[in-house]
Amino acid sequence: MLGRNLDDAEEWVRSWSSQDSGRAEATATLADRIAGLAASATGGDGAVRVHVNSGGNVTALDLDDSARRLSGADLAAEIMRTMRRAQSGLRERVAVAVGETVGAESETGRAVLESFTQRFPPVPDGPVAPVMPASAPFPSFSIRPTLPHQQPANGHESGRDSRAR
Repeated sequence: MLGRNLDDAEEWVRSWSSQDSGRAEATATLADRIAGLAASATGGDGAVRVHVNSGGNVTALDLDDSARRLSGADLAAEIMRTMRRAQSGLRERVAVAVGETVGAESETGRAVLESFTQRFPPVPDGPVAPVMPASAPFPSFSIRPTLPHQQPANGHESGRDSRAR
């Protein structure tokens, strides 16, 4: 009886070890596939094309001559929107690679997909709202005495009593 349980245990260890090495191989394959991914997107009626690498960094920016018809602010917004669409396309390619290697339901697959989803969320159609609100205008300062015994400044002093030095 002891020999039978020992044989079963050895078989289980061999099975677990082969599954573990299979998972490691699939994870390495996924890492290699992700490292080689790139994506592109076109925007502004073909005036802007952005290429990104597997890290989401812009590797190329192509501007058509028709981009000149856009104002500077509109061109900048179109470049950013197109870049985000390219990065979102990268996220979609990673999802395919995960499904073909480690599987989207595996712990590794979920972690990789979550990481790319957080870094490159889906881009909504239409204009993108600014991430931060516009800053308040720079404050202006008036030269007024703050204490009753101070005289207004004449441009050389800040309104302090010059005897206080």
